[in-house]
Amino acid sequence: MAVEKGMIEPFVDGQIKQNEDGSRVVSYGLSSYGYDLRVSDEFKVFTNVHSAMVDPKAFDDRSFVDIQTNVCTVPPNSFALARSVEYFRIPRDVLTICVGKSTYARCGIIVNVTPFEPEWEGHVTLEISNTTPLPARIYANEGLAQVVFFLAADICETSYADRAGKYMGQRGITIPRL
Repeated sequence: MAVEKGMIEPFVDGQIKQNEDGSRVVSYGLSSYGYDLRVSDEFKVFTNVHSAMVDPKAFDDRSFVDIQTNVCTVPPNSFALARSVEYFRIPRDVLTICVGKSTYARCGIIVNVTPFEPEWEGHVTLEISNTTPLPARIYANEGLAQVVFFLAADICETSYADRAGKYMGQRGITIPRL
């Protein structure tokens, strides 16, 4: 279904657990009942350098530092925003939930993503929380979260596209919008 409907781009048909050179990676690609997405090399790491207020109604982009790297360090008890490598297109009869991979969860790193609603499309903005008192590493271009797909028995009455959702077609890391 994912290939036929162009739901995931690029699509990896199978679990990748190591690089071509044999080095191990946090797995990504097609899994038993879902898809393990990769985190890109773009991060917005939150900082209090400018003493900005975090306010979802008036988000101050001075709250973070933009970093492009293969290994991002998330400070202790802090978080970062990132995006998926993959671009998703969700059909009208599908809803997804996205949860963090156990490899990261067992290190105290929590990934929070809202559901991908029917007819939503875009790069996934990922919130990565480091719940530990230690710095935490996130590896770009490796697995970070698993997307689980639910096929509806009936087509939804109003899709994300019908509502002209504010995060439709997002590319890159998208900060809060009101």
